[in-house]
Amino acid sequence: MCKKYHNCTLKGRVIFVLFLLTLLALGCRCESDETDMPGGDKAEFSGAKDKDIRSYNLDVEKDEASRRTPCDTLALKEFILENYPSGDYLVEFDKTFTYSVPRSAVLYYNGEDSRRYIFAVIAKSKPGERFIEAKNVVGYESSFINLDSTKLGTAFFFLTLLECNKDNYFDVIWESEVPIHGGFNSMKIKKWTPKNIFYMEMNYEDGIISGHRNYNYFFVDGIRSQPHLMETYAGLAHLRTMANIDNDKYPDYYEYRFIDSTSYIAIKDSIPFYWDTKRNLYLTKYNRRWFRYY
Repeated sequence: MCKKYHNCTLKGRVIFVLFLLTLLALGCRCESDETDMPGGDKAEFSGAKDKDIRSYNLDVEKDEASRRTPCDTLALKEFILENYPSGDYLVEFDKTFTYSVPRSAVLYYNGEDSRRYIFAVIAKSKPGERFIEAKNVVGYESSFINLDSTKLGTAFFFLTLLECNKDNYFDVIWESEVPIHGGFNSMKIKKWTPKNIFYMEMNYEDGIISGHRNYNYFFVDGIRSQPHLMETYAGLAHLRTMANIDNDKYPDYYEYRFIDSTSYIAIKDSIPFYWDTKRNLYLTKYNRRWFRYY
């Protein structure tokens, strides 16, 4: 009786140990799948696979194109594929309607010098992380990326000016970083009336403030020079509006303060900020210690 009981107990322990080893093996395999490091076989980590997929998709787009023009969007995609690191992409505008076809974030501009310029929004992947996906950095959902922990990669946006040269190829004139990581919506060329200066308005949705942010790039020294960045925004209890405070060639703004209570939201006052060319900062006379970079 004792011997039989001992054998049963021993057999039960062996089965229990085997069960634990099986669980550990499954757990290790799942962990390995989730923590695949850069340089692996997945397209989001493999530069070679990323370029192969994009090259194939580009060939399909070329075959389906009914008409091609010099330095068109397909040529720009090919230029980025050949000259930029893996994980850097031409961004698309946010969809206007649910089933509309997304358009590449590209604007063509004929300069006064008779040259053909191209404004493009290029998103670059943060080195050492998985490659971003263009669909994950556009639109309202992606505007919560600062609160996200899903390891979708970090995007760095760049407004880029290119020129279509005589060989129907692209020359990069400049690129200017946009200080945000998600929520891209659209861009438009506008004119600042007080000084008759053109600027590029980069519109980003921002679900965190229940509104949007505009990153405005002013061509104060001409289109071929690095633009001047000034941010405006509008949200539930956030507001910054463009202004001309000190009457120089640089745009200024009013930053509003709100009373945000459980019963109502109202504007308390507005604070003028002006651009200081010596310190390259936005300052206010309201408080000498307050400053903004853009």
